[in-house]
Amino acid sequence: MADNLSDALKKLKITAVDSTADSLEGCLDCLLQALAQNSFSDTETSEKIQKSGILPVFASLLTPQSSCPAKVANIIAEVAKNEFMRNSCVDAGLIPPLVQLLNCKDQEVLLQTGRALGNICYDSHEGRSAVDHAGGAQIVVDHLRSLCSKTDPANEKLLTVFCGMLMNYSNENDTLQSQLINMGVIPTLVKLLGIHCQNAALTEMCLVAFGNLAELESSKEQFAYTNIAEEIVKLFKKQIEHDKKEMIFEVLAPLAENDIIKLQLVEAGLVECLLEIVQKTVDSDKEDDIAELKTASDLMVLLLLGDESMQKLFEGGKGSVFQRVLSWIPSNNHQLQLAGALAIANFARNDGNCIHMVDNGIVQKLMDLLDRHVEDGNVTVQHAALSALRNLAIPVVNKSKMLSAGVAEAVLKFLRSEMPPVQFKLLGTLRMLIDAQAEAAEQLGKNVKLVERLVEWCEAKDHAGVMGESNRLLSALIRHSKSKSLLSAMKQLTALGRKHGKRGGGTDWWGCWWAKDSEEWRRGT
Repeated sequence: MADNLSDALKKLKITAVDSTADSLEGCLDCLLQALAQNSFSDTETSEKIQKSGILPVFASLLTPQSSCPAKVANIIAEVAKNEFMRNSCVDAGLIPPLVQLLNCKDQEVLLQTGRALGNICYDSHEGRSAVDHAGGAQIVVDHLRSLCSKTDPANEKLLTVFCGMLMNYSNENDTLQSQLINMGVIPTLVKLLGIHCQNAALTEMCLVAFGNLAELESSKEQFAYTNIAEEIVKLFKKQIEHDKKEMIFEVLAPLAENDIIKLQLVEAGLVECLLEIVQKTVDSDKEDDIAELKTASDLMVLLLLGDESMQKLFEGGKGSVFQRVLSWIPSNNHQLQLAGALAIANFARNDGNCIHMVDNGIVQKLMDLLDRHVEDGNVTVQHAALSALRNLAIPVVNKSKMLSAGVAEAVLKFLRSEMPPVQFKLLGTLRMLIDAQAEAAEQLGKNVKLVERLVEWCEAKDHAGVMGESNRLLSALIRHSKSKSLLSAMKQLTALGRKHGKRGGGTDWWGCWWAKDSEEWRRGT
């Protein structure tokens, strides 16, 4: 075979200049046969082709007038599977004639040309730049737009190749992805997904293309004006295999960062799909099921970050989705506990929702959850539950109810935590609870351990959030309490301030800080 290959390469150099179509095709067939007999990773044939110097000759054969441009493009597609050959193809000047072939009407020529360009672009900056310079992407996008409604097998194969070519062209390249978005590729890809949803290969390629593009903010704006939510949820409902679901999840996650798309996904029925996954996987110890449970519950929480989508799912506190999420909190599954607490925190973003939840016993559920995580507990669950309690404590009418329920005492159990995220939420929850609650503030002001921690955290320069919340909480306590422990704390802070030169205008530095915080408090910060 090696001798045949060498002979074919020699003949090809001669016949490319002056030969009959039959002899030229015979040489090309020999090359294709040699390439076909090698595995994908076997580089022997490609190395011989590279060393023979035949690549520049291919450029002259890549014309519509040539007798066999499809076979030449096929050979280029095969050799470009090898990484070391991609730059050689660019250097041999193959990109401009390949791009020109994209204007051809012959379907086989288009298919092999798309393959060749796609393989050259794969992980190759030089290949992508050459295709960009030659204007190849726009021609392919135009083909997708004009061919997307045709459902015959040959056309679907060509569409799959063109989608793959654009994927390789723009993968992990924000500039080229933005270029494709500006060319209007997103509505076309969404249309392709809807029309060809029965074609597994084309559907998969569309999803990969969506995953490439969906990270860019400009893409989300375009996606929001398509029916992507409806199409992708429809596709998701049909999936059984874990890998296929995971591929769709990878598209849904970035798309769901957009508030308009969040609402569209909710209206398309995604939440019901997610709840079904949770129900099926919650008791499983299989690795795939555990991953699916986490992804589904995380996505559920993400959908609740949108004001409209959240309110639609809350349904005045009577919604089935809201009730299902409540059932996650007492679960023995840490992932569901976390997702349930975060969901409650997201539902608790307006006074009406907060008041309804407090009146219907959600506070006790959250305190019970915290009790399960006091000793060596899950930090993420602690943080989530405290976040929910903090948000619930914002409406004035909720404060006294939550204090009577023992929320302050439940929160104070976490004073010894050394985790800044937990410290930050702990402080924020206490601050919200005592706002305009003089008696509660006075009681907290007498808590020596709390005051000691506040003094310590007021100097936590490595954690600005904790330091800021400590200062704000201490300020609130001072306004309502004259306890000795607080006065002692103020002396310590004043001494620290003088030591670091934080003094001016005849007023202790903490006095100025207190007044500023008071002003911020009235603004609700």
